[in-house]
Amino acid sequence: MPHPIPASIDETLSLLSGADYVADRALATVLFLSLKLGRPLFLEGEAGVGKTEIAKVLSSTLGRQLIRLQCYEGLDVASAVYEWNYARQMMAIRLAEASGETDRDRLEHDVFSERYLVKRSLLRALEPAAEGPPVLLIDELDRADEAFEAYLLEVLSDFQITIPELGTVKAGHPPIVIITSNRTREIHDALKRRCLYHWIDYPDAEREMKIVRTKAPRAPERLTAELVGFVQKLRKEDLFKQPGVAETLDWASALVELDAVALDPSQVSDTLGVLLKYQDDIARIQGAKAQELIDQVRAELATV
Repeated sequence: MPHPIPASIDETLSLLSGADYVADRALATVLFLSLKLGRPLFLEGEAGVGKTEIAKVLSSTLGRQLIRLQCYEGLDVASAVYEWNYARQMMAIRLAEASGETDRDRLEHDVFSERYLVKRSLLRALEPAAEGPPVLLIDELDRADEAFEAYLLEVLSDFQITIPELGTVKAGHPPIVIITSNRTREIHDALKRRCLYHWIDYPDAEREMKIVRTKAPRAPERLTAELVGFVQKLRKEDLFKQPGVAETLDWASALVELDAVALDPSQVSDTLGVLLKYQDDIARIQGAKAQELIDQVRAELATV
């Protein structure tokens, strides 16, 4: 069953926390405004900070279908919006010719009708649904080419798509649109102007503690405090890729499976591949550096 849009920022916070998403008030505010104003929400931030999860939470809590468009280099209209089923069209033409059909205008009209149209993510997101407009997730837009980004302008401005053979398809009720970017390149201002914008940063220690307690409740309290402190310190190191919240949660789950109750230097070195994804970063932290960071974390926790 679909649920109503939150009526306040506090209700938005409750909606997120009800799905175990630990958000700050700034994120809840811009999400509330996006829902109330019917504007796309553009979320930027490093990989693994919880951008994509917002769309999943909205889909589950509001009872809406989630339509996900995963962007990649070379993404085009045929893959993201629509294409014609050429095989069925050719079969229809041959059958019509075999039956003696000579009206070419009629035949062209028939083969370019909706029955031969293959609808992709963006077009499906404009269609009416019994449970209400879907949640459209355009994920990692920075991976797509600028030409595709330009194509999105019509979709995000008027929630409509023009199909030359059929005309313009316009949404009766606009979908809830979440766009994410890891900022591997800058997104053009023309697209950003059509959206509300929010940067999701790495969480501070207090919020990351809440996230780990929520998502990895089996982790002992001491282990949770030490691993969060360790990750917070890692993000201040000169690493090629800092660990995101997703990696923190993966590491917490891995250490729980290893029956850890606190950070052990050798165990930390052995499991850094869960937390860090580049060998140069792992080599930098293994051994003495890991011990140093653990000692710093424990010293700080002892003063709390």
